[in-house]
Amino acid sequence: MGGCEQHRRHSGQGSLWAAVGVACLLTLVVQVSDGRAQEGFREQIIPILGVIYEEEPVGTVTHLILSMNVREDDRGLAVHFKNRPGRFSHMAQTAIQQAIYRSARALGQSPNSWTVVLSLPYQGVTIYGDSLSAMVGLSVVALANGKFVLPGRVITGTVTPDGHIGTVSAVPLKIVAASEAHMQRILVPEEQDVTDADWKTPFLVQISPVRSVRQAYEALTAMQQVR
Repeated sequence: MGGCEQHRRHSGQGSLWAAVGVACLLTLVVQVSDGRAQEGFREQIIPILGVIYEEEPVGTVTHLILSMNVREDDRGLAVHFKNRPGRFSHMAQTAIQQAIYRSARALGQSPNSWTVVLSLPYQGVTIYGDSLSAMVGLSVVALANGKFVLPGRVITGTVTPDGHIGTVSAVPLKIVAASEAHMQRILVPEEQDVTDADWKTPFLVQISPVRSVRQAYEALTAMQQVR
């Protein structure tokens, strides 16, 4: 059973932290567009849903810088995690690597020529848990096929060995955070975590329970076929 990400911050106020994060992302958008375009890398800033654990758990939307290159060799998947400004816990790293492998296999892809680089552009933040892994795995496959996850779409969940979207906790908190961040479509595991209460669908937000990797991929990319 998948746990939720824990985005732990060391600044005092959530609004300040969010403002710094937005400013950082605006700078990184320019760097991604200008600095990598000539190197043959495929890149996207992707949203992930998580929970900040302080006095009370609060849902949050943060972003990752995802870069990848489809190499000419077949030496195997290479995944690199930058350790600044923010960090990925060992559990998060393992879950992400598994999700890339499993998503690729479920979609008939081979990741053996992929190099993936992940960066968390928030100073002093560490991502714990595994519920970001489906979002990362599916985004990597999309980039490998020259596609992108569409704006305003996000998934929380893991990827199971048999190609399904695994259960995660704190889904109601994440839905609230995604709605406040003006996400239009939120994908959640079809099977609900036993610790989660029922949730109400926010206004103007589409909640899509998904079971399979392929179903999730098509919902995120709006594509019916994978090359």
